[in-house]
Amino acid sequence: MRFLDDPHHDGSALYVSSQTPRLGDTVTVRVRAPRAAGVTGVLVRVVQDGEPRYARAAVATGVSPGGYGRTDVWWQAEIVAANPVTRYRFLLSTPRGRQWLTAAGPVTHDLTDASDFRLVCHDPPPAWMRDSIVYQIFPDRFGRSGTEREPPSWALPSRWDHDPVIPSGPGTSRQLYGGDLGGIVPHLDHVRSLGADTVYLTPVFPARSNHRYDAAAFDRIDPLLGGDQALHRLAGALHARGMRLIGDIVTNHTGDAHPWFTAAMSDAHAPEREMYHIDPVTGDYEAWWGVKSLPKLDWGSELVRTRMRETLTRWVPPFDGWRVDVANMTGRRAAADHTHEAAALLRRALPATAALIAEHSHDASPDLDRDGWHGTMNYGGFTRPVWAWLRGDDLDLDHFLGVPGGVPRHDGRDTLATFRSFASHMSWRSYVHSWQLLDSHDTSRVRTVTGSRERHLIALGLQATLPGTPMVFAGSEYGLTGVNGEHSRTPMPWNRPADQDLATLASYRDLLGLRRAEPALRHGGLRWLHADADCLVFARECEQDTLLVCARRGPGSPLRFEGRMETVYNSSDRDVLAGAGPALLVWRPGG
Repeated sequence: MRFLDDPHHDGSALYVSSQTPRLGDTVTVRVRAPRAAGVTGVLVRVVQDGEPRYARAAVATGVSPGGYGRTDVWWQAEIVAANPVTRYRFLLSTPRGRQWLTAAGPVTHDLTDASDFRLVCHDPPPAWMRDSIVYQIFPDRFGRSGTEREPPSWALPSRWDHDPVIPSGPGTSRQLYGGDLGGIVPHLDHVRSLGADTVYLTPVFPARSNHRYDAAAFDRIDPLLGGDQALHRLAGALHARGMRLIGDIVTNHTGDAHPWFTAAMSDAHAPEREMYHIDPVTGDYEAWWGVKSLPKLDWGSELVRTRMRETLTRWVPPFDGWRVDVANMTGRRAAADHTHEAAALLRRALPATAALIAEHSHDASPDLDRDGWHGTMNYGGFTRPVWAWLRGDDLDLDHFLGVPGGVPRHDGRDTLATFRSFASHMSWRSYVHSWQLLDSHDTSRVRTVTGSRERHLIALGLQATLPGTPMVFAGSEYGLTGVNGEHSRTPMPWNRPADQDLATLASYRDLLGLRRAEPALRHGGLRWLHADADCLVFARECEQDTLLVCARRGPGSPLRFEGRMETVYNSSDRDVLAGAGPALLVWRPGG
């Protein structure tokens, strides 16, 4: 599959004149049409107040990203951002007939508006998010300050470099290795050496588990982690380095030891009673997936809205924003659906400089492009297709990020189809502000999935060069393994040289450093050029520069690109364009 001759548009600055349009603004949109496409005319269809309208585009001059693609014809038109989310698409005339161009690509058949491009006029995400690289830390497993604390009665004390993580069954949520917030500070230079500038912490509030998603309070930091002062010291150390800190908040439920819940259950007339879904006759209550230690909040309650708003604003600063756990279920139960109200309420409560990212393990697009979440953890549109393309031959997992049956085998064409399908159902703005992750504390490790360093680095190369915000789970830069989320929460191998894959660490520094150094990788558009079973090729383009990327999961057919080229990165010493692999090649075309 070759796409060199396909007309193209995306939401980047090369194609859309304003990345932060306001309601009523006039915006210039462009289409890139290779001469081989034979485009003779372009109309823009804009849906205004629910009704499509058409504007005629004219040929533009002086557009050529980085001097590359000078044989293309560029068309442009002006459209009005008439609604908070204004959908648009292009109708192209060619000698072979008419075709639509939407975010799903060019087609000759009619299609719904679901994949239309979007101008989003809601208040934009903080500007710093577009350039960020996020590093996720599970506090109990990252570093220890040396302060000795008495373990609570629920804990199963474990030795950092000696006791293995229990992957499933009794004890998984009770193992406590003694990591704390003070133990993170000495390793911040390691984090920064990867190119990361944002630390995301899983929950830090008191709880009765090592993961702390069963919060027993929101008004203080767990003393096991060092308490409030330790959080402020960590935030200060990050901010002094020009870095940021993201917290983890559960808006769908609390723990059953939380004072809100204990008050609700102890007194039928307590104000907190309305905060949960409690049966007035039986006293039974709704819980997340039936887990009774996680009672579900009722977002129809004004008291829930007030207290959750107060919780998020109380901790910003020291936090610079939030990752929202189970965002897809927040406010949803049976006929009630308050999710969008909750997201908008929380976003309005936070300062404009604060990030708000939603956890979502499948299709997040219905919850995006509203005045709520800035983006999502893009498991469905990034993690799944990368796993399915690069999975190892001997991989034996019983599910695929929750889908029964293990990780399937997909070729490059299916992988590209998944990338495009998910990206086409959200705005460019939501797409680039979503976290693109290879693994997390809730999944298998990417090294376990790929089964080899070579394929792991191809996955990393895609994470570093595709649009979106890279999110690295602490320890993957050392090649740590894990068969599921619990097993992946391995204590960092600071004093275990045998568990430190230094070649992988060097590649993380090189590839994420490349993303940090190249504006086209952070702000450029995305144009797919080629896909076959074992190879994906795409361009990242901005007005000043173009980078081309070739990712191969194994040896394959040679590719031919005319003109001079400057190699920017090559994961091997082999000729990737000639068919060598597995390997990743990034180059800058010179003409």
